[in-house]
Amino acid sequence: MIRDPEQLSLLANQIRQRGLTMIHQAGLGHSGGDLSAADILAALYFGLLRVDPARPDHPCRDRFVLSKGHCAASLYATLAMAGFIAAEELETFAAPESRLSGHPNRRYLPGVEANTGPLGHGLPIAVGAALAAKMDGAAWRTYVLTGDGELQEGSNWEAAMAAAHYRLDNLTLIVDRNHLQQGGATNDIMGVDPLEQKWRAFGWSVCSVDGHDHASLLDALDGAPLKAGKPCCVIAETHKGQGVSFIRDQAGWHHRVPTDAELSAALAELREART
Repeated sequence: MIRDPEQLSLLANQIRQRGLTMIHQAGLGHSGGDLSAADILAALYFGLLRVDPARPDHPCRDRFVLSKGHCAASLYATLAMAGFIAAEELETFAAPESRLSGHPNRRYLPGVEANTGPLGHGLPIAVGAALAAKMDGAAWRTYVLTGDGELQEGSNWEAAMAAAHYRLDNLTLIVDRNHLQQGGATNDIMGVDPLEQKWRAFGWSVCSVDGHDHASLLDALDGAPLKAGKPCCVIAETHKGQGVSFIRDQAGWHHRVPTDAELSAALAELREART
């Protein structure tokens, strides 16, 4: 496990570089959300999750579900860096018959726990996994990452009620709270605030952190469950397009593909941030 925030930040920037390169090469993807989630994925896979790429189906592994499945490029980059797949396979992203489709598919790829893409499905799946662990008396934990716009889907709140009802304190939800979604600001399209109060009202323990600060992320994730008998929600305040100045906080980059010049400029910024 890597616990040094600076090392995790370097890994997150590598995830960003690889993800943007994949999106550019494929001519499709979701640049903004991939960049906002990179720090969270780095903290999870390199600082927290008990997973083994040599034994991806080990029954005692922690489970991670990427509910915002449209940000698959960052997940695939993370899986390659963690040793689940070869780095060379990233070049096949979204190509015909590639295992690296535009949304994750657990049938084809080690390290992927659930098929996600339609929003609002990941948390219900994670609730089922956490409940199964409780029924088996197993020690592994379940983590799920959603977008904030995704919380406009009612299926999340049905799952939230079930998680509280079954006292799933082995479940941690992380909200990538980048405040933007396809079309504009999340709170302009369908307001989700006040998020902390809503999750508490549904019976969850809640904390908010800087989603680009690895020390804060690890402290919050290490502390779960915040309260025995309650599922945990970590609201990670992030910026869509984090790490690249002309993408950051721009809703138009929700699924925009960088041009050759934009990719070069973005990679230069990300490489400079490593020095």
